[in-house]
Amino acid sequence: MQLTHGGDWEGYRREYGGMPLDFSANVSPLGMPEAVCQAAADALADAWRYPDPLCRELRDALAAYHQVDAGQIVCGAGAADLIFRLVLARQPRRALVTAPTFAEYEQALALAGCEVEHLTLREETGFVPGQDLLDAVRPGMDMVFLCEPNNPTGRTSPKALLQQVLTRCAGCGALLVVDECFNEFLSDPAGHTLLGELSGPYGKNLAVLRAFTKSFAMAGLRLGYVLCGDAALAERLYHCGPPWAVSGPAQAAGVAALETAPDCLPKLRAVIGEERPKLAAALEEMGCKVIPGEANYLLFYHARSDGRPDGTLSARLRTKGVLLRDCSNYAGLGPGWYRTAVRGAEENKEMLRRLREVL
Repeated sequence: MQLTHGGDWEGYRREYGGMPLDFSANVSPLGMPEAVCQAAADALADAWRYPDPLCRELRDALAAYHQVDAGQIVCGAGAADLIFRLVLARQPRRALVTAPTFAEYEQALALAGCEVEHLTLREETGFVPGQDLLDAVRPGMDMVFLCEPNNPTGRTSPKALLQQVLTRCAGCGALLVVDECFNEFLSDPAGHTLLGELSGPYGKNLAVLRAFTKSFAMAGLRLGYVLCGDAALAERLYHCGPPWAVSGPAQAAGVAALETAPDCLPKLRAVIGEERPKLAAALEEMGCKVIPGEANYLLFYHARSDGRPDGTLSARLRTKGVLLRDCSNYAGLGPGWYRTAVRGAEENKEMLRRLREVL
C-alpha cells in the first residue's frame, strides 16, 4: 500500500528508527489542549460501553457553539469520513472540484461512479478562482466541492463569490459542500465562513465541513462534523456510515475542545499570524516561489539551478529528518511543488536550517 498524504511518521520511523520533524501535516503547533487530553483520558473508564451512536452531547455542544439546530449536525471519524458519506447520500451524476485541492473529494465521487469536472486554478491568479468558478456551475451539476481555505494552496475565495456560487447551485439543484476545516487559522474566521448561509434562502443547498483535527491537534482521535442546511440530508448522512463511527474518547474530547476554544483559538491564530510571514520570507530568500497562504501551511515551488523543477527536495530533506508534503501528485500541480506546515518558532527555525543544508 502506498500513502498519498502527509503525516506518515510511522513510515519514517520504520525506515530510520526515530521520529521526524513533521512539516507534512498541518496540525496546530500548540498541540492538543490539556483539558482535551484529560477529557479523552477520563472517557476511557467507560470505553467498555458502546459510544453514543448519535453523539448527542457533542452535537448539543456544537449546536450551541454554532447557533444551529442539533438536527442539522452529523459527526464522523474526521472530515474525510463525512466527505464519503455526503457523496453516498447524494449519489451525484456530475460534480465540480477545483484543481489543485484535497484529493478525497474526487476519490469519493469516483467511487460513486460520478463524472467529475475540474476547474483548474491558475498560478498567475494566485490559485484563486474568479468568474470562471461561477461559470462552471451549470445545469446538470449535482455537487460542487470547495475547500476554504484551499488545501494545498492556503488561499481563500472572495466571500461574495462563494455566495454567488451558492445561489447558482440552488438554481441548478446542486449541493455546495464547503470544507472549512482550516477556517479557524484565518485571521478573520467569522468573516469568511458560510455558516450563516445555512439559515438563509439557499441553505438547503449547502453543507459545511468542519473538524477538530487541525485546530485542536486531534488528528489521531479522528473527529469531524458537517452542518447541513437541510435536516433531511443530515438524517441521510447519518445512515450512510457505521453507527459507532465516533469513539467515546473522541466525543468527550470534542466537547472539551469547544469549551477551550475561546481561549486557545485566538492564541493559535496569533502564533500562525506571526510565524507564517517569517517562514514565507525565509523560503523566498532560499529561492523558492511562495504562494501567499492564509492558513497554517504554505505552498511553494523550487527549481534546480538549471531551471528545471526540483522533484527531489522532499526526499533529500527526509534524510535530514524533516517531512515535507510533496505536492507533485495534486491535480493542477506537478514536480517542484511542496507544502510545508507552519509550526512554532523553534521548529520553523530548525526546519529552515536543515533545508539550507540540502539546498
